[in-house]
Amino acid sequence: MALTTKGISYAVEDDIPAEAVARDLRAIREELHCTTVMLLSGDVSALRSATRQALELGLDVYVRPYLPDRPRSELLAHLATTAAMAEELRAAHPGRVTLLVGSEFSLTQRGMLPGPRLFVRVQVLVRWRRYFDRRIRRKLKPLLAAALATARGAFGGPVTYAAGFWEEVDWSGFDVVGVNLYRIGSDHAAYEARLRELRGRHPDKPLVITEFGCGAHAGAELRGPGSFLIVNWFREPPRVREGHVRDEGTQAGYLGELIGLYEAAGVDGCFVYTFWSPEFTHDPLDPRRDLDMAGFGVVKIPAEGGGWERKQAFEEVARRYANP
Repeated sequence: MALTTKGISYAVEDDIPAEAVARDLRAIREELHCTTVMLLSGDVSALRSATRQALELGLDVYVRPYLPDRPRSELLAHLATTAAMAEELRAAHPGRVTLLVGSEFSLTQRGMLPGPRLFVRVQVLVRWRRYFDRRIRRKLKPLLAAALATARGAFGGPVTYAAGFWEEVDWSGFDVVGVNLYRIGSDHAAYEARLRELRGRHPDKPLVITEFGCGAHAGAELRGPGSFLIVNWFREPPRVREGHVRDEGTQAGYLGELIGLYEAAGVDGCFVYTFWSPEFTHDPLDPRRDLDMAGFGVVKIPAEGGGWERKQAFEEVARRYANP
């Protein structure tokens, strides 16, 4: 079965010139052969500009507001503003704009996992999440209900959420089931079973994998979302820990295999995470400074500056998405 939504996410930075964003979106449409782009930003003005450009280039758009570590009232106010912006563009481009109310609230928002900052909560999630599952269930449900009501109040198109794979979500009020479903470890059968479970549990709604990916180093296919942990982020500047080897083929193989799996499983769409990771720069001479091997981008950003360069993952995603 063919994917109807062939996508990739793209972080919209407010300091990137509009012409650079247009160049990147054109590459996503014409070179990666994506049908859809997921645009992430906490800046509504930058998000509006990028969404308009993507639509004009022929890409459908998933609009994803991103505002971590903020009070609930601020989060919902930002969502309302984003939803109103998305509605204006949806009205001009019917059937081509989808709104996400957010992503992985139990991780990105305070109060469900301990830790004052997102980076600290990631460590808790990786090591001790099972001790907080009950608290996550209890607090996530009312937040999602409030976010959904806020989105519906301003946006008339399809609404979804990018759920963490550990989160339990009542999808009855959403139009699309969206899950960030990274494959971790070597138990591939369990991952495939999870896909079948998601497809079978919600047969009446489209199923979209809103994030999947890994880094470009040996062993990254086992780490999945934990690929970035090979970097010591507490050093200044950050350095890749000893013993890690760059391997772009690992990332390319991971993405290509999962895209094929989604097609076989009857998944409606997927979004590679991600087009670029500006903070994960590439140094071809010093492996300790080659943060890109820990990043998720399908392009690499030279540490000395300049434009991005394709990685093997770019070529593999383009090949998979080009096939009918």
